[in-house]
Amino acid sequence: MLRVAVPNKGTLAEPAAQMLREAGYRQRRDPKDLVCRDEANEVEFFYLRPKDIATYVGSGDLDLGITGRDLLVDSGAPAEEVLDLAFGGATFRFAARPGTVADEKELGGHRIATAYPGVLRRYLDEHGLTADVIRLDGAVENAVRLGVADVVADVVSTGATLRQAGLEIIGEPLLRSSAIMVRRIAATGCPPADQMLRRLQGVLVARRYVMLTYDVPAGLLDRASALTPGIESPTVSPLHREGWVAVQAMVKRDDVHRMMDELYDLGARAILVTNLHACRL
Repeated sequence: MLRVAVPNKGTLAEPAAQMLREAGYRQRRDPKDLVCRDEANEVEFFYLRPKDIATYVGSGDLDLGITGRDLLVDSGAPAEEVLDLAFGGATFRFAARPGTVADEKELGGHRIATAYPGVLRRYLDEHGLTADVIRLDGAVENAVRLGVADVVADVVSTGATLRQAGLEIIGEPLLRSSAIMVRRIAATGCPPADQMLRRLQGVLVARRYVMLTYDVPAGLLDRASALTPGIESPTVSPLHREGWVAVQAMVKRDDVHRMMDELYDLGARAILVTNLHACRL
């Protein structure tokens, strides 16, 4: 039976469970449950602290796990990212008092406070910098004001909290994170795991695309198909009305209204959009 780790709480928990449901897997009904067995799909889900998931997967005790890219890097576990799940986005930035550090190249020799020392140390090593890493569990933005650190490295959304603490963002992000599926490094082939990854990829595609159908004069088919090429090519069927065809194609959700306007101006009619729930490409 495939053993999979899922976040038990926090911002990743419910989106992860919802994505697994959309992929056809059973999930726990009671948030206090620590284990959920999906007998039909031969999968056992374990609900764990997001920070611990990469460790369990890296040790080989679990086959797959959903966690954050930041948490994987911070753990140092021998696990690797195999699929970006496109939710739970976070950006890690440096910040300091205005005028004290010009950019990230000047971080060397400073005291840097963070709740993610593994992420910070990897960045420093990759850029050949040496700094004093100070680990804090929270309220990192106060470290400079309290004299504990010169610089902070933390998750930044709008930057409002940092500005309230008298800090400004320095340079480029040190990490862009999101929810990911992880597997132990050098893990051998596992058909149930591969099947889960295919299902989740299908959910990702279904969330990004919709099915667009419309009727168009046959003489305009080439121009209409150029607007909606589909994944491989559009599906075209003759209509009972002579000289007209029905076209069906997958298009990106973000572009669909623009495409509908352009198709209507071209001469297409009966333009319909249908949501996708899952797919295999």
